[in-house]
Amino acid sequence: MNIALIGASGFIGSALLKEALSRQHQVTALVSRPEKISASAQLTVKATDVQNVPQLSEQLQGFDAIITAFSGHANGDVLGYYVSGIKNIIQAVKNAQAKRLLVVGGAGSLEVAPGLQVIDTPDFPDAYRASAEGARQALNILRAETELNWTMLSPSAMIAPGQRTNQFRLGTDQLLIAADGKSHISVEDYAVAMINESERPAHIRQRFTVGY
Repeated sequence: MNIALIGASGFIGSALLKEALSRQHQVTALVSRPEKISASAQLTVKATDVQNVPQLSEQLQGFDAIITAFSGHANGDVLGYYVSGIKNIIQAVKNAQAKRLLVVGGAGSLEVAPGLQVIDTPDFPDAYRASAEGARQALNILRAETELNWTMLSPSAMIAPGQRTNQFRLGTDQLLIAADGKSHISVEDYAVAMINESERPAHIRQRFTVGY
């Protein structure tokens, strides 16, 4: 496949990049700081600015799938910068008439009980609230979309470097809890699940989740 990856140098983006390249896909990394990634035969690196919709629209033309791992953490206003960035990415994808948009989501909008999302529980950490709320708003924006062929993948509550086991469960809108009582996934296995979805679409116009 020919994949565009927005935010390819970030925590999740770099794992997605590694997984896509390991499967011999052709990847164009769209990043704010291209010097952080080395180009190769399979990998093209381009500087991009998600606030520049005309530029991004042009850069997103001609791909089989576009994956965004844009996080908004490069800006002090994480929530506002992220939501505006996601809106711009969606518009650019439409302008480019792209076939598919896959979005890195958050765990905060997953349910721990009917109608109760993780972000609304009493113990949710304030440090993660802005990014979690941004991801929840992004999901709501996508669900209101009438044109776009989108998919969002939310991780479990804890996502951290670990092993690529290729042994995990998929879910929909409920937080997955492992046998050990924890909700967790390695960033490597998250990347496996996302690239699997890009290759074999199973959650069109849906959010899904991955966990042990």
